[in-house]
Amino acid sequence: MEEIRDTNSQDQTAPARRVRISDLATALGLTKSTVSRALNDYADIAPDTRERVRTMAAQMGYAPMPYAQAVRTGRVRALGLVLELDAPDRYGPFLADFLGGITQEASLEGWTLTIASSTSRADMEATLARLLQEHKVDGFILPRTRIHDPRALFLRAKGVPFVLYGRVGYGQPDPGLSWYDVDGRGAMRDGVARLVALGHKRIAFVGPCEAYNFAMLRRDGYRDGLALAQIAHDPALEIMGVSDRAEGAAAARALLDLPDPPTAIVYATDATALGAYDVARERGLTIGRDLSLIAYDGIPEGRMIEPPLTTFAVDSRHAGERLAALLIAQLRGAPVADLTELVSAQLQPGGSDGPPVFTKRET
Repeated sequence: MEEIRDTNSQDQTAPARRVRISDLATALGLTKSTVSRALNDYADIAPDTRERVRTMAAQMGYAPMPYAQAVRTGRVRALGLVLELDAPDRYGPFLADFLGGITQEASLEGWTLTIASSTSRADMEATLARLLQEHKVDGFILPRTRIHDPRALFLRAKGVPFVLYGRVGYGQPDPGLSWYDVDGRGAMRDGVARLVALGHKRIAFVGPCEAYNFAMLRRDGYRDGLALAQIAHDPALEIMGVSDRAEGAAAARALLDLPDPPTAIVYATDATALGAYDVARERGLTIGRDLSLIAYDGIPEGRMIEPPLTTFAVDSRHAGERLAALLIAQLRGAPVADLTELVSAQLQPGGSDGPPVFTKRET
């Protein structure tokens, strides 16, 4: 148990007595057990009681020692995040904002973030186990979810709290999982609808590795958009497994070389869509006129390129904040099934999409 010096002591030459939980209990007329559980956010303590205890603790200058608190509660008040160094794009430009959101929310609640890395999916389980064995974390935030995610299976089997950034199982509901996700499927559907409204009928899709849950949801959103517009799905216009700008460029070349090429391409990520700009320069095409593009993520590079990329933007900082809040709520005893959130990506119009050339000529 940590105790701090009572700065109101009259004798400044002698060591001041530290404020103890028993002092708080006496001042509040509560038991030491109730005060301790209130300070550690146990769900069986009423919110107004927790607030009374926190207020008195602040007034009296009490703060728990992290080590002693960990011994008493079994918690170290630390959230865990293991980054995969072999991820195709190393998490891209969203990482700084994402981490900033997690740490800010954790700090506001008196928690910290412990970050580790793994060199492969095979190494991931060992890293998770090590952090648990060394008592460095209380629960985990798991980004980049896969349809079949071994991290979730491993932690679930051990009864370790965790929250997913994304979903698993193709997005099917699972009452045993806590998650935060952005509706990529809805965004891709809306992107196709936007292009159809502009007059496009040959619309292609370029997506990431099919093992990732978000990749398949965004692909299905593209197909939903075609179906709603009563446009037949053409497998030749769909390319998966694309992870970076160079591969995005290769996909654009392949699509534009088709006998009946698309007039528009929906990219599942901004980073891959930038490759289409490179191909347009190679071929003397004008983005937004000769070839329309819509993508997803909202990375800064998309706003700086000419013309700016039309994209569905994700607030990575907010995502980090909400993931931290959901995990802390779970660690405090909130039901896992109640800790799910699905939010919408926000359309950021740019100059990369417009009517196809033949429509402009007709008008």
